Amino acid sequence: MQNTLDYSTTDLVLFDEVIGKYGWIIYENALDPQFVEDIKQSLQPAYEFRRKIQVNNGIGESTDGTLHHLVEKDLFSLKFLEQKFGDKQIRHFLGGQYILNSLGAVINLRNSQTYVQNIHRDIRTFTGTYRLMFQMMVLLDDFTLENGATYFLSGSHLSDKKPEASSFYEHADRALGKKGSIVLFDSNLWHAAGKNNTDEPRRALTMAFTKPFMKQQMDYPRFLGYDFGAGLSEDLRQVIGYNSRVPADFEEYYQPVEKRMYQRGQE
Repeated sequence: MQNTLDYSTTDLVLFDEVIGKYGWIIYENALDPQFVEDIKQSLQPAYEFRRKIQVNNGIGESTDGTLHHLVEKDLFSLKFLEQKFGDKQIRHFLGGQYILNSLGAVINLRNSQTYVQNIHRDIRTFTGTYRLMFQMMVLLDDFTLENGATYFLSGSHLSDKKPEASSFYEHADRALGKKGSIVLFDSNLWHAAGKNNTDEPRRALTMAFTKPFMKQQMDYPRFLGYDFGAGLSEDLRQVIGYNSRVPADFEEYYQPVEKRMYQRGQE
């Protein structure tokens, strides 16, 4: 069964078959080429800002090339989320409304030793058939064998057992694809970034989406500001998490239904 499709393909039966068997799927031609370039241009200053904090806090070695929490007012993230890439698939996989758990990026460089090259899955507890989290990776450069295309151990989302490294690298597939493609995958799937053996960076956005009741890695509504959220579209308010907040005091708790921090329909 082919697990690389054009982004125009919205067949959810086929999506279920591919995700069920392999645990991952590639949708090509998802992002406009100019938008890809715009995102790439914005990553370096965002990385330099985060890198200073990583180094100052003593975690510079393991976080080389990683950018966490790119949900900022003046970055590309709001424009990206507003376009609802993969919305039908994510909504179908999670069974209804969802929110953004995290949005970051990886700049994979030659000789990088970042933690994303470790064999891992993106959810700490194996959830089996209960679908709690779903992952998205956006290719900002072509993914090749030479520049560290991600390893995916197809079918490993069905097992709780972490594979031995030798078995993983012997049997894992590689996410080879063109820039502008989107990779969707089950959070239970074991995977690892490959090593970049070229002199050019291999960049990607990394995202996790969850059922709304799951705690976000960063409180995006509070980070952006509650007043800022009032001016966003309803779709953005939903995915960023404005409809599934937790009250911090009695004033926030005792509110009419339409003003409650945790809105109806978030199951």
